[in-house]
Amino acid sequence: MRPLDRRDFIAASASASGLLAFAALDGSVVADDKPQNGNGKSGDVNSQLRVACVGVRGRGMDHVGGFAGNTKLNTVVTTICDVDTAVIGKAIKAVEDKQKKLVNYTQDIRRVLDDKSIDIISIATPNHWHALAAIWAMQAGKDVYVEKPVSHNVREGRIIVETARKYGKICQTGTQSRSSKGMRDAMDYVHSGKLGKVYLSRGLCYKARGSIGKVKDATAIPASCNYDLWCGPAPVKPLMRKNLHYDWHWAWDTGNGDLGNQGIHEMDKARWGLGKMELPKSAISIGGRFGYVDDGESANTQICLFDYGDCELIFEVRGLPTQKLLGAGVGNIFYGTEGYVVCPSYSSGVAYDKDGKKLQEFSGGGDHYGNFVRAVRERKHELLNADILEGHLSSAMCHLGNISYRLGKQTAFSEVEKSFGEEKDGYDSIKRMVEHLKDNKVDLATTKFSLGRKLMIDPKTETFLNDKEANDMLTREYRKGFVVLDKV
Repeated sequence: MRPLDRRDFIAASASASGLLAFAALDGSVVADDKPQNGNGKSGDVNSQLRVACVGVRGRGMDHVGGFAGNTKLNTVVTTICDVDTAVIGKAIKAVEDKQKKLVNYTQDIRRVLDDKSIDIISIATPNHWHALAAIWAMQAGKDVYVEKPVSHNVREGRIIVETARKYGKICQTGTQSRSSKGMRDAMDYVHSGKLGKVYLSRGLCYKARGSIGKVKDATAIPASCNYDLWCGPAPVKPLMRKNLHYDWHWAWDTGNGDLGNQGIHEMDKARWGLGKMELPKSAISIGGRFGYVDDGESANTQICLFDYGDCELIFEVRGLPTQKLLGAGVGNIFYGTEGYVVCPSYSSGVAYDKDGKKLQEFSGGGDHYGNFVRAVRERKHELLNADILEGHLSSAMCHLGNISYRLGKQTAFSEVEKSFGEEKDGYDSIKRMVEHLKDNKVDLATTKFSLGRKLMIDPKTETFLNDKEANDMLTREYRKGFVVLDKV
Protein backbone atom coordinates (compact mmCIF):
# COMPACT_ATOMS: atom_id res chain seq x y z
CA MET A 1 0.00 0.00 0.00
CA ARG A 2 1.46 3.33 -0.97
CA PRO A 3 1.08 6.30 1.42
CA LEU A 4 -1.10 9.31 0.71
CA ASP A 5 1.13 11.05 -1.81
CA ARG A 6 0.92 14.13 -4.00
CA ARG A 7 -1.64 12.64 -6.36
CA ASP A 8 -3.95 11.78 -3.45
CA PHE A 9 -3.61 15.26 -1.92
CA ILE A 10 -4.47 16.82 -5.28
CA ALA A 11 -7.56 14.62 -5.53
CA ALA A 12 -8.57 15.31 -1.94
CA SER A 13 -8.20 19.04 -2.45
CA ALA A 14 -10.25 18.88 -5.64
CA SER A 15 -12.91 16.94 -3.79
CA ALA A 16 -13.13 19.50 -1.01
CA SER A 17 -13.72 22.26 -3.53
CA GLY A 18 -16.23 20.23 -5.51
CA LEU A 19 -13.87 20.00 -8.53
CA LEU A 20 -13.72 16.26 -8.98
CA ALA A 21 -11.68 16.21 -12.19
CA PHE A 22 -10.88 12.82 -13.68
CA ALA A 23 -7.23 12.80 -14.85
CA ALA A 24 -5.09 10.48 -16.92
CA LEU A 25 -2.10 8.85 -15.25
CA ASP A 26 0.27 11.04 -17.23
CA GLY A 27 -1.29 14.10 -15.57
CA SER A 28 -3.25 15.39 -18.56
CA VAL A 29 -6.90 16.26 -18.00
CA VAL A 30 -9.43 13.92 -19.62
CA ALA A 31 -12.94 14.87 -20.73
CA ASP A 32 -15.44 14.66 -17.88
CA ASP A 33 -17.65 12.05 -19.63
CA LYS A 34 -20.65 12.95 -17.53
CA PRO A 35 -23.48 10.47 -17.97
CA GLN A 36 -26.31 11.35 -20.31
CA ASN A 37 -29.48 10.86 -18.26
CA GLY A 38 -27.74 7.94 -16.56
CA ASN A 39 -29.32 8.54 -13.18
CA GLY A 40 -32.83 9.43 -14.01
CA LYS A 41 -34.53 8.35 -17.23
CA SER A 42 -35.97 4.98 -18.14
CA GLY A 43 -34.42 3.08 -21.02
CA ASP A 44 -30.98 4.75 -20.84
CA VAL A 45 -28.82 1.67 -21.37
CA ASN A 46 -25.71 3.17 -22.94
CA SER A 47 -24.43 5.97 -20.73
CA GLN A 48 -21.47 5.46 -18.45
CA LEU A 49 -22.35 5.31 -14.76
CA ARG A 50 -19.97 6.99 -12.32
CA VAL A 51 -19.57 5.36 -8.93
CA ALA A 52 -18.20 6.49 -5.57
CA CYS A 53 -17.09 3.72 -3.21
CA VAL A 54 -17.52 4.67 0.45
CA GLY A 55 -15.61 2.49 2.90
CA VAL A 56 -12.83 0.42 1.29
CA ARG A 57 -10.90 -1.37 4.02
CA GLY A 58 -12.62 -4.75 3.74
CA ARG A 59 -15.82 -5.58 1.89
CA GLY A 60 -15.54 -2.29 0.01
CA MET A 61 -12.72 -3.74 -2.08
CA ASP A 62 -15.24 -6.09 -3.66
CA HIS A 63 -17.31 -3.03 -4.59
CA VAL A 64 -14.22 -1.47 -6.16
CA GLY A 65 -13.61 -4.64 -8.15
CA GLY A 66 -17.23 -4.85 -9.21
CA PHE A 67 -17.59 -1.30 -10.51
CA ALA A 68 -14.12 -0.08 -11.54
CA GLY A 69 -13.58 -0.17 -15.28
CA ASN A 70 -16.41 -2.66 -15.79
CA THR A 71 -16.91 -2.55 -19.56
CA LYS A 72 -19.80 -5.02 -19.41
CA LEU A 73 -21.77 -2.78 -17.06
CA ASN A 74 -20.19 0.46 -18.38
CA THR A 75 -19.31 1.68 -14.91
CA VAL A 76 -16.27 3.55 -13.61
CA VAL A 77 -15.18 4.41 -10.09
CA THR A 78 -14.40 8.11 -9.90
CA THR A 79 -14.15 8.58 -6.14
CA ILE A 80 -12.83 6.67 -3.14
CA CYS A 81 -14.11 7.80 0.26
CA ASP A 82 -12.84 6.50 3.58
CA VAL A 83 -12.26 8.21 6.91
CA ASP A 84 -8.89 6.46 7.35
CA THR A 85 -6.15 7.48 4.93
CA ALA A 86 -4.11 4.43 5.93
CA VAL A 87 -6.51 2.01 4.22
CA ILE A 88 -7.12 3.69 0.87
CA GLY A 89 -3.93 2.76 -0.98
CA LYS A 90 -5.10 -0.67 -2.11
CA ALA A 91 -8.38 0.70 -3.45
CA ILE A 92 -6.76 3.62 -5.26
CA LYS A 93 -4.20 1.34 -6.88
CA ALA A 94 -6.88 -1.15 -7.94
CA VAL A 95 -8.92 1.57 -9.64
CA GLU A 96 -5.95 3.23 -11.31
CA ASP A 97 -4.58 -0.11 -12.56
CA LYS A 98 -7.94 -1.00 -14.07
CA GLN A 99 -8.98 2.37 -15.47
CA LYS A 100 -5.58 3.91 -16.20
CA LYS A 101 -6.77 7.17 -14.68
CA LEU A 102 -6.33 8.85 -11.33
CA VAL A 103 -9.19 8.52 -8.90
CA ASN A 104 -10.42 11.18 -6.48
CA TYR A 105 -10.22 10.69 -2.74
CA THR A 106 -11.97 12.31 0.21
CA GLN A 107 -12.45 11.43 3.86
CA ASP A 108 -15.90 12.98 4.13
CA ILE A 109 -18.95 11.42 2.47
CA ARG A 110 -20.61 14.84 2.43
CA ARG A 111 -18.13 15.94 -0.23
CA VAL A 112 -19.19 12.93 -2.31
CA LEU A 113 -22.82 13.95 -2.00
CA ASP A 114 -21.95 17.42 -3.32
CA ASP A 115 -20.62 16.01 -6.59
CA LYS A 116 -23.48 16.07 -9.09
CA SER A 117 -21.56 13.96 -11.62
CA ILE A 118 -21.74 10.85 -9.40
CA ASP A 119 -24.61 8.50 -10.24
CA ILE A 120 -24.10 5.71 -7.73
CA ILE A 121 -22.77 5.49 -4.19
CA SER A 122 -21.76 2.05 -2.93
CA ILE A 123 -21.49 1.75 0.84
CA ALA A 124 -19.29 -0.67 2.79
CA THR A 125 -18.73 1.27 6.00
CA PRO A 126 -19.22 -0.11 9.52
CA ASN A 127 -22.87 -0.98 10.24
CA HIS A 128 -23.72 2.16 12.20
CA TRP A 129 -23.13 4.29 9.08
CA HIS A 130 -25.11 2.21 6.55
CA ALA A 131 -28.53 3.80 6.96
CA LEU A 132 -27.44 7.43 7.21
CA ALA A 133 -25.08 7.12 4.24
CA ALA A 134 -27.78 5.48 2.12
CA ILE A 135 -30.42 8.04 3.07
CA TRP A 136 -28.13 10.99 2.45
CA ALA A 137 -27.06 9.54 -0.89
CA MET A 138 -30.61 9.09 -2.17
CA GLN A 139 -31.61 12.55 -0.97
CA ALA A 140 -28.66 13.85 -2.99
CA GLY A 141 -29.99 12.13 -6.11
CA LYS A 142 -27.80 9.04 -6.12
CA ASP A 143 -28.74 5.38 -6.49
CA VAL A 144 -27.31 3.15 -3.77
CA TYR A 145 -25.73 -0.25 -3.27
CA VAL A 146 -25.48 -0.74 0.51
CA GLU A 147 -23.88 -3.59 2.39
CA LYS A 148 -25.68 -5.79 4.87
CA PRO A 149 -27.10 -5.27 7.39
CA VAL A 150 -28.66 -2.22 5.81
CA SER A 151 -29.37 -0.73 9.24
CA HIS A 152 -28.03 -0.58 12.77
CA ASN A 153 -31.54 -0.63 14.23
CA VAL A 154 -35.07 -1.47 13.09
CA ARG A 155 -36.46 2.03 12.63
CA GLU A 156 -33.71 3.41 10.44
CA GLY A 157 -34.09 0.42 8.09
CA ARG A 158 -37.71 1.33 7.46
CA ILE A 159 -36.65 4.96 6.84
CA ILE A 160 -34.22 3.82 4.10
CA VAL A 161 -37.11 2.03 2.37
CA GLU A 162 -39.35 5.10 2.62
CA THR A 163 -36.54 7.32 1.31
CA ALA A 164 -35.95 5.08 -1.71
CA ARG A 165 -39.63 5.08 -2.58
CA LYS A 166 -40.15 8.82 -2.06
CA TYR A 167 -37.19 9.83 -4.21
CA GLY A 168 -37.63 7.06 -6.79
CA LYS A 169 -34.13 5.71 -6.18
CA ILE A 170 -32.75 2.23 -6.74
CA CYS A 171 -31.32 0.74 -3.56
CA GLN A 172 -29.78 -2.74 -3.58
CA THR A 173 -28.85 -4.71 -0.46
CA GLY A 174 -25.49 -6.48 -0.50
CA THR A 175 -26.92 -9.96 0.13
CA GLN A 176 -25.40 -11.44 -3.00
CA SER A 177 -26.89 -14.92 -2.54
CA ARG A 178 -30.09 -13.41 -3.91
CA SER A 179 -28.43 -13.26 -7.34
CA SER A 180 -26.85 -16.74 -7.28
CA LYS A 181 -28.46 -19.19 -9.69
CA GLY A 182 -27.93 -22.10 -7.30
CA MET A 183 -29.66 -20.28 -4.46
CA ARG A 184 -32.51 -19.02 -6.62
CA ASP A 185 -33.13 -22.52 -7.96
CA ALA A 186 -33.03 -23.95 -4.43
CA MET A 187 -35.56 -21.37 -3.28
CA ASP A 188 -37.81 -22.14 -6.23
CA TYR A 189 -37.74 -25.77 -5.11
CA VAL A 190 -38.57 -24.81 -1.51
CA HIS A 191 -41.49 -22.71 -2.76
CA SER A 192 -42.71 -25.31 -5.28
CA GLY A 193 -44.61 -27.48 -2.83
CA LYS A 194 -42.32 -30.48 -3.38
CA LEU A 195 -41.30 -30.35 0.30
CA GLY A 196 -44.93 -30.37 1.37
CA LYS A 197 -45.73 -27.80 4.03
CA VAL A 198 -42.57 -25.87 4.94
CA TYR A 199 -42.90 -25.40 8.67
CA LEU A 200 -39.36 -24.40 9.69
CA SER A 201 -36.35 -22.64 8.23
CA ARG A 202 -33.07 -22.71 10.08
CA GLY A 203 -30.23 -20.24 9.66
CA LEU A 204 -26.76 -21.30 10.78
CA CYS A 205 -23.78 -19.10 11.51
CA TYR A 206 -21.26 -21.64 12.75
CA LYS A 207 -18.16 -19.51 12.29
CA ALA A 208 -15.24 -19.58 14.71
CA ARG A 209 -14.47 -16.20 16.27
CA GLY A 210 -11.55 -15.91 18.65
CA SER A 211 -11.07 -13.48 21.50
CA ILE A 212 -10.45 -9.84 20.55
CA GLY A 213 -8.40 -9.38 23.72
CA LYS A 214 -8.97 -7.18 26.72
CA VAL A 215 -7.49 -3.77 27.46
CA LYS A 216 -7.19 -1.89 30.74
CA ASP A 217 -6.87 1.56 29.26
CA ALA A 218 -8.20 3.24 26.15
CA THR A 219 -6.40 2.47 22.89
CA ALA A 220 -5.03 5.40 20.90
CA ILE A 221 -6.96 6.24 17.74
CA PRO A 222 -4.79 5.89 14.60
CA ALA A 223 -3.50 9.30 13.50
CA SER A 224 -4.60 8.48 9.95
CA CYS A 225 -8.27 8.25 10.97
CA ASN A 226 -10.81 11.04 11.41
CA TYR A 227 -12.43 9.47 14.47
CA ASP A 228 -15.26 11.99 14.65
CA LEU A 229 -16.33 11.02 11.14
CA TRP A 230 -15.74 7.34 11.88
CA CYS A 231 -18.19 7.52 14.80
CA GLY A 232 -20.74 9.51 12.79
CA PRO A 233 -24.19 8.65 14.23
CA ALA A 234 -22.66 6.75 17.17
CA PRO A 235 -21.42 8.37 20.38
CA VAL A 236 -17.76 9.38 20.49
CA LYS A 237 -16.21 7.29 23.25
CA PRO A 238 -12.69 6.21 24.20
CA LEU A 239 -11.67 3.10 22.25
CA MET A 240 -11.88 0.30 24.82
CA ARG A 241 -10.58 -2.52 22.64
CA LYS A 242 -7.29 -3.25 20.88
CA ASN A 243 -8.40 -2.63 17.31
CA LEU A 244 -10.55 0.13 15.86
CA HIS A 245 -11.26 -1.72 12.64
CA TYR A 246 -13.36 -4.88 12.24
CA ASP A 247 -13.75 -5.56 15.97
CA TRP A 248 -16.44 -2.85 15.97
CA HIS A 249 -18.75 -5.74 14.96
CA TRP A 250 -18.82 -6.92 18.59
CA ALA A 251 -19.62 -3.49 20.16
CA TRP A 252 -23.31 -2.50 20.39
CA ASP A 253 -22.73 1.17 19.49
CA THR A 254 -21.40 0.25 16.06
CA GLY A 255 -22.08 -3.42 15.30
CA ASN A 256 -24.72 -6.12 15.68
CA GLY A 257 -22.68 -9.16 16.64
CA ASP A 258 -22.32 -12.12 14.32
CA LEU A 259 -26.10 -12.23 14.01
CA GLY A 260 -25.82 -9.01 11.99
CA ASN A 261 -22.40 -9.69 10.48
CA GLN A 262 -22.14 -13.08 8.79
CA GLY A 263 -25.54 -14.13 10.10
CA ILE A 264 -27.56 -11.57 8.14
CA HIS A 265 -26.88 -13.54 4.93
CA GLU A 266 -28.36 -16.70 6.41
CA MET A 267 -31.18 -14.79 8.10
CA ASP A 268 -32.13 -13.33 4.73
CA LYS A 269 -32.20 -16.74 3.06
CA ALA A 270 -34.14 -18.25 5.97
CA ARG A 271 -36.88 -15.62 5.61
CA TRP A 272 -36.76 -15.88 1.82
CA GLY A 273 -37.43 -19.62 2.03
CA LEU A 274 -40.50 -19.01 4.19
CA GLY A 275 -41.80 -16.41 1.75
CA LYS A 276 -42.49 -13.90 4.51
CA MET A 277 -42.58 -10.18 3.69
CA GLU A 278 -43.17 -8.91 7.21
CA LEU A 279 -41.74 -9.31 10.70
CA PRO A 280 -42.80 -12.28 12.85
CA LYS A 281 -45.43 -12.28 15.60
CA SER A 282 -42.85 -12.90 18.32
CA ALA A 283 -39.11 -13.21 18.92
CA ILE A 284 -36.98 -14.61 21.73
CA SER A 285 -33.24 -15.15 21.98
CA ILE A 286 -30.86 -16.85 24.39
CA GLY A 287 -27.08 -17.06 24.53
CA GLY A 288 -23.90 -15.49 25.80
CA ARG A 289 -20.23 -14.81 25.20
CA PHE A 290 -18.58 -18.06 26.22
CA GLY A 291 -15.11 -19.62 26.17
CA TYR A 292 -13.08 -16.47 26.87
CA VAL A 293 -13.32 -13.04 28.49
CA ASP A 294 -12.62 -10.08 26.23
CA ASP A 295 -13.87 -6.62 25.28
CA GLY A 296 -16.58 -7.94 22.97
CA GLU A 297 -20.15 -7.11 24.02
CA SER A 298 -22.25 -9.23 21.65
CA ALA A 299 -22.99 -12.94 21.95
CA ASN A 300 -20.67 -15.48 20.38
CA THR A 301 -23.25 -18.22 21.01
CA GLN A 302 -26.92 -17.45 20.39
CA ILE A 303 -30.25 -19.02 19.44
CA CYS A 304 -33.17 -16.95 18.18
CA LEU A 305 -36.70 -18.28 17.75
CA PHE A 306 -39.09 -16.30 15.53
CA ASP A 307 -42.74 -17.32 15.36
CA TYR A 308 -44.84 -16.46 12.31
CA GLY A 309 -47.87 -18.39 13.49
CA ASP A 310 -47.96 -20.87 10.59
CA CYS A 311 -44.19 -21.52 10.57
CA GLU A 312 -41.01 -20.72 12.49
CA LEU A 313 -37.53 -19.46 11.84
CA ILE A 314 -34.71 -20.57 14.15
CA PHE A 315 -31.29 -18.95 13.96
CA GLU A 316 -28.14 -20.34 15.58
CA VAL A 317 -24.83 -18.55 16.11
CA ARG A 318 -21.75 -20.46 17.26
CA GLY A 319 -18.42 -18.67 17.53
CA LEU A 320 -16.54 -21.57 19.12
CA PRO A 321 -15.36 -24.56 17.04
CA THR A 322 -18.28 -26.82 16.12
CA GLN A 323 -19.51 -29.57 13.83
CA LYS A 324 -21.83 -28.88 10.90
CA LEU A 325 -25.53 -29.71 10.93
CA LEU A 326 -26.66 -31.88 7.99
CA GLY A 327 -23.63 -30.63 6.06
CA ALA A 328 -24.24 -26.93 6.70
CA GLY A 329 -22.02 -24.74 8.90
CA VAL A 330 -22.64 -21.29 7.48
CA GLY A 331 -25.87 -21.90 5.63
CA ASN A 332 -29.52 -22.88 5.84
CA ILE A 333 -31.88 -25.82 6.21
CA PHE A 334 -35.54 -25.77 5.14
CA TYR A 335 -37.82 -28.42 6.63
CA GLY A 336 -41.06 -29.58 5.04
CA THR A 337 -43.50 -32.39 5.76
CA GLU A 338 -42.20 -34.31 2.71
CA GLY A 339 -38.49 -33.52 2.81
CA TYR A 340 -35.85 -30.86 3.36
CA VAL A 341 -33.34 -28.69 1.52
CA VAL A 342 -29.81 -27.99 2.78
CA CYS A 343 -27.96 -24.91 1.48
CA PRO A 344 -24.33 -25.12 2.68
CA SER A 345 -23.03 -22.05 0.83
CA TYR A 346 -24.03 -18.78 -0.83
CA SER A 347 -24.78 -20.51 -4.13
CA SER A 348 -25.64 -24.17 -3.67
CA GLY A 349 -28.27 -26.46 -2.23
CA VAL A 350 -29.37 -30.09 -2.07
CA ALA A 351 -32.95 -31.41 -1.81
CA TYR A 352 -33.73 -34.62 0.11
CA ASP A 353 -36.88 -36.58 0.73
CA LYS A 354 -38.02 -37.17 4.32
CA ASP A 355 -35.93 -40.36 4.49
CA GLY A 356 -32.73 -38.50 3.58
CA LYS A 357 -32.51 -39.65 -0.05
CA LYS A 358 -30.91 -37.04 -2.31
CA LEU A 359 -33.35 -35.79 -4.92
CA GLN A 360 -31.77 -32.78 -6.63
CA GLU A 361 -28.73 -30.50 -6.47
CA PHE A 362 -28.54 -26.77 -7.19
CA SER A 363 -25.46 -24.70 -8.01
CA GLY A 364 -24.27 -21.63 -9.86
CA GLY A 365 -23.26 -18.06 -9.13
CA GLY A 366 -24.54 -14.71 -10.31
CA ASP A 367 -23.81 -11.03 -10.80
CA HIS A 368 -25.33 -8.97 -7.99
CA TYR A 369 -23.73 -5.76 -9.26
CA GLY A 370 -25.05 -6.48 -12.73
CA ASN A 371 -28.56 -6.94 -11.38
CA PHE A 372 -28.28 -3.60 -9.59
CA VAL A 373 -27.01 -1.73 -12.65
CA ARG A 374 -29.79 -3.14 -14.81
CA ALA A 375 -32.37 -1.81 -12.34
CA VAL A 376 -30.59 1.56 -12.26
CA ARG A 377 -30.70 1.86 -16.03
CA GLU A 378 -34.34 0.78 -16.33
CA ARG A 379 -35.41 2.76 -13.23
CA LYS A 380 -37.35 -0.21 -11.81
CA HIS A 381 -36.68 -1.31 -8.25
CA GLU A 382 -38.84 -4.35 -8.96
CA LEU A 383 -35.93 -5.75 -11.02
CA LEU A 384 -33.67 -5.89 -7.97
CA ASN A 385 -32.91 -9.31 -6.55
CA ALA A 386 -32.29 -7.71 -3.14
CA ASP A 387 -34.42 -4.59 -3.00
CA ILE A 388 -33.96 -2.46 0.10
CA LEU A 389 -37.28 -3.71 1.52
CA GLU A 390 -35.87 -7.26 1.58
CA GLY A 391 -32.72 -5.91 3.21
CA HIS A 392 -34.68 -4.01 5.83
CA LEU A 393 -36.84 -6.97 6.88
CA SER A 394 -33.92 -9.40 7.18
CA SER A 395 -31.75 -6.86 8.99
CA ALA A 396 -34.64 -6.05 11.34
CA MET A 397 -34.96 -9.69 12.33
CA CYS A 398 -31.32 -9.68 13.43
CA HIS A 399 -32.07 -6.58 15.50
CA LEU A 400 -35.14 -8.23 17.07
CA GLY A 401 -33.03 -11.17 18.20
CA ASN A 402 -30.41 -8.88 19.68
CA ILE A 403 -32.99 -6.75 21.49
CA SER A 404 -34.44 -9.86 23.16
CA TYR A 405 -30.94 -11.03 24.08
CA ARG A 406 -29.89 -7.65 25.50
CA LEU A 407 -33.05 -7.43 27.62
CA GLY A 408 -32.45 -10.92 28.97
CA LYS A 409 -31.76 -12.06 32.51
CA GLN A 410 -28.65 -13.94 33.56
CA THR A 411 -29.85 -17.47 34.24
CA ALA A 412 -28.26 -20.74 35.42
CA PHE A 413 -27.77 -23.37 32.72
CA SER A 414 -29.84 -25.78 34.81
CA GLU A 415 -32.83 -23.77 33.50
CA VAL A 416 -31.78 -23.54 29.85
CA GLU A 417 -33.98 -26.35 28.52
CA LYS A 418 -37.10 -24.40 29.56
CA SER A 419 -36.12 -21.31 27.55
CA PHE A 420 -38.52 -21.90 24.64
CA GLY A 421 -41.26 -23.67 26.58
CA GLU A 422 -42.70 -26.68 24.77
CA GLU A 423 -41.38 -25.73 21.33
CA LYS A 424 -39.73 -28.97 20.14
CA ASP A 425 -37.50 -27.61 17.36
CA GLY A 426 -36.25 -24.87 19.66
CA TYR A 427 -35.64 -27.47 22.35
CA ASP A 428 -33.55 -29.50 19.89
CA SER A 429 -31.45 -26.41 19.13
CA ILE A 430 -30.88 -25.82 22.85
CA LYS A 431 -29.80 -29.42 23.47
CA ARG A 432 -27.29 -29.25 20.62
CA MET A 433 -25.99 -25.88 21.87
CA VAL A 434 -25.41 -27.32 25.35
CA GLU A 435 -23.43 -30.25 23.93
CA HIS A 436 -21.47 -27.83 21.77
CA LEU A 437 -20.47 -25.76 24.82
CA LYS A 438 -19.48 -28.90 26.73
CA ASP A 439 -17.30 -29.96 23.79
CA ASN A 440 -15.55 -26.60 24.10
CA LYS A 441 -14.90 -27.15 27.83
CA VAL A 442 -17.31 -24.45 29.02
CA ASP A 443 -18.17 -25.18 32.66
CA LEU A 444 -21.94 -24.91 32.61
CA ALA A 445 -22.19 -25.43 36.37
CA THR A 446 -20.52 -22.06 36.99
CA THR A 447 -21.60 -20.25 33.80
CA LYS A 448 -24.81 -18.31 33.21
CA PHE A 449 -26.58 -17.44 29.97
CA SER A 450 -28.86 -14.58 28.95
CA LEU A 451 -32.48 -15.76 28.87
CA GLY A 452 -33.95 -13.21 26.50
CA ARG A 453 -37.28 -11.50 26.88
CA LYS A 454 -40.05 -12.86 24.68
CA LEU A 455 -41.11 -9.94 22.52
CA MET A 456 -44.59 -9.72 21.03
CA ILE A 457 -44.56 -7.82 17.74
CA ASP A 458 -47.05 -5.89 15.63
CA PRO A 459 -45.73 -6.60 12.10
CA LYS A 460 -47.74 -3.74 10.59
CA THR A 461 -46.21 -1.01 12.77
CA GLU A 462 -42.91 -2.84 13.37
CA THR A 463 -43.17 -2.15 17.08
CA PHE A 464 -43.43 -4.26 20.23
CA LEU A 465 -46.70 -4.69 22.09
CA ASN A 466 -46.83 -3.15 25.56
CA ASP A 467 -43.05 -2.98 26.01
CA LYS A 468 -41.63 0.54 26.19
CA GLU A 469 -38.13 -0.62 27.07
CA ALA A 470 -37.94 -2.79 23.98
CA ASN A 471 -39.55 -0.12 21.78
CA ASP A 472 -36.90 2.37 22.88
CA MET A 473 -34.32 0.01 21.35
CA LEU A 474 -35.93 0.16 17.91
CA THR A 475 -33.95 3.34 17.30
CA ARG A 476 -31.03 5.16 18.91
CA GLU A 477 -30.03 8.61 20.12
CA TYR A 478 -28.15 10.19 17.21
CA ARG A 479 -25.30 12.63 17.43
CA LYS A 480 -25.93 16.17 16.19
CA GLY A 481 -25.10 16.42 12.51
CA PHE A 482 -25.55 12.67 11.98
CA VAL A 483 -29.26 12.20 12.62
CA VAL A 484 -31.53 9.69 10.88
CA LEU A 485 -34.80 11.60 11.00
CA ASP A 486 -37.87 9.63 12.04
CA LYS A 487 -39.74 10.84 9.00
CA VAL A 488 -38.62 11.18 5.41
